Amino acid sequence: MASRNGAGKAARIQCLARIAAILLLLGGPTLAAQTTAPAAPTSGPKLVLQPGEALAITLGDDEVGEYGDAKVEVPMGGLAELLWLRLEGADWSARHLQYRCTGVEGPLACSVKTGHGRVDVGKALQEGCDLAFLAWIRDAQKQWRQDFGEAAAWSRMEEVFGPFLGRRLPPGERLPPLTPAWVGQGDLLQTSPEAMLRWLMAPDQGEVVVFGTRFLAGRWSEFSDLLGKANWWFKTATVPSPGEPSATSAWVVGGRGNALLVYHSARGRDGKAALARVQEIMKQPPR
Repeated sequence: MASRNGAGKAARIQCLARIAAILLLLGGPTLAAQTTAPAAPTSGPKLVLQPGEALAITLGDDEVGEYGDAKVEVPMGGLAELLWLRLEGADWSARHLQYRCTGVEGPLACSVKTGHGRVDVGKALQEGCDLAFLAWIRDAQKQWRQDFGEAAAWSRMEEVFGPFLGRRLPPGERLPPLTPAWVGQGDLLQTSPEAMLRWLMAPDQGEVVVFGTRFLAGRWSEFSDLLGKANWWFKTATVPSPGEPSATSAWVVGGRGNALLVYHSARGRDGKAALARVQEIMKQPPR
């Protein structure tokens, strides 16, 4: 039994060392000192995260490296848009949906007060246009009710959103009221870097990664220069910090090929600053 456990530990260490080596070859992040996962060999490369930061990363081989506060759940903000792409992305894209965002629609306000102008699905995803997503979701839910009935429509939605709801939604068999909470405003939908990464890694979510590549790749020339010729895709989201609404933290979800990462910043950063911080992490030399 002891030899079997020793072999398993050695295999885990070897796997983490392999991830570190491959990421170094990519010019990518070296692996973390602050980790909740089994540690890589002390002589291997390390990555230093700042207090409050969290990172989860995979190379597409079912192994996950977790660093910092990678299991701590916080509001997911605009990452909720990726959940809607899982549900409706194929249909919305095929129909070439568009929306003209002025910043306000009735009682609803968008993430940009002056509006995003005319957006299609790709631009709405890139710029985090809440109003566009809410308009398209409203139409989708009407169609669900006609096609599936109320209970089946909610079951379809719950299948995707369930992992991010916890017990924050009263039980029921009807579609809940459509509010900005369903595009990530507030604290209804929550996740952690580790949980979000594992969700993206599941075979059922393959289409989400395809949409990320289609709509978001090639916009980050600094990452292309840093990490090689293949384009990374990134989705950022700024969220209020729990217990301190005036402060913000931010998410970065991204990928290249089979590699995926999910990063959550410390307080005081928005999406742009968080993306710059990911770039800094990627540039860290071996230690």
